[in-house]
Amino acid sequence: MSRGPIGVAVVGAGAMGTVHAAIASGLPDLEVVAVVDSLDDAAARVADRLDDVGLPRPQTYRTLDAALTSPDVDLVVITTPSGMHVSQATMALVAHRHVILEKPLDVDLRRARLLAGRAAEAAHDGLVSTVISQHRFDAATAIVADALERNAFGRVTTAIASTAWWRPQSYYDSADWRGTWELDGGGALMNQGVHNIDLLLSFLGRPAEISGHMALLAHHDIEVEDAAVATIRFESGALASVHATTAAYPGLATRIHVMGSLGSAIIEDDVLTYFHSAESPGLDIGPMGLTTPQGNTASRMRATGRPHDYRLGFELPSPAEGRYSLDPTSHHLQYLDVVNAITNGTEPQVTVQHAYDAMTAVQAIYIAATVQHPVRFSDVAAGAYDDVTLTATNDSARGSR
Repeated sequence: MSRGPIGVAVVGAGAMGTVHAAIASGLPDLEVVAVVDSLDDAAARVADRLDDVGLPRPQTYRTLDAALTSPDVDLVVITTPSGMHVSQATMALVAHRHVILEKPLDVDLRRARLLAGRAAEAAHDGLVSTVISQHRFDAATAIVADALERNAFGRVTTAIASTAWWRPQSYYDSADWRGTWELDGGGALMNQGVHNIDLLLSFLGRPAEISGHMALLAHHDIEVEDAAVATIRFESGALASVHATTAAYPGLATRIHVMGSLGSAIIEDDVLTYFHSAESPGLDIGPMGLTTPQGNTASRMRATGRPHDYRLGFELPSPAEGRYSLDPTSHHLQYLDVVNAITNGTEPQVTVQHAYDAMTAVQAIYIAATVQHPVRFSDVAAGAYDDVTLTATNDSARGSR
């Protein structure tokens, strides 16, 4: 391992790889020392952009194997297609490197299960591994999580998680791996709704039973779903509904509602838009127990943004480039958490096991939709349905076991 800044190798120089290179290059404790991509031009573009803003130009490599020969690489950031995640993360851990994986953990639950075990073993050797779950670091998430920790909502009874996005056909046509079970791992639920699933589990705990439906309705020439709905019964007894689609033109909000016997909250597009707890003083309660506008304390509690006490090595891809645009603050906070874990030998706030649980919940919805009956979360996690062949059409399909 190198001394001084933690040396970062970014694996995958596409849109998300560019995002991660930008964020990592803006933190004083990190230095991007390698960019890996099978396409020389893609790796060179990221390296050139770092060089253009006065940062050390990283080495470029075609394979992760080659990059891992460099003693400067301490932390491997994997942003390749989802089906490559486990193999590359395993390679990095075997080479005794820390790992950050873009979501989802993988597309195959069997491989993901093995990685979760390997990551737990590697943690005993001081290796840090995490999966990007940046919304756990949002200010709105922190407020709701704190309220749940304090039982400010009483008994949590129900929740709603909805991801209503739009992706044009060109999104799926942009790469051969998109929209495939083998490399994309699923559609709207796995790739767009997984963050809401992750937050739902962080708020409500471990699921007990899951049922679901999925369908391909507005796109063509892909294997996976563009619409999914599900219900989850949690071990606590709480009930939740899940909705995810890439067929909601022109793209609507992402929402998560948490409701309890003493309070409720709504997060919309990562912003706390509603918060009410019976423990809060001076609230105006109207007829039938409904709060008047003054009862919504979200505006007084909402964080308007955390200080950007870091710089980006270069600007993030813009919508004009047909790529991604995002506020990097929460990604930045997760990176700071990883740096802290590496430096102090502690566990990161988001572990591979957390990501495995979220992936298991997604897979359970897919499995329930395919076999057309509810499934137990613990059975899916343990591998009882590993031989089910998934299909995106939910009414006429039958799972083969």
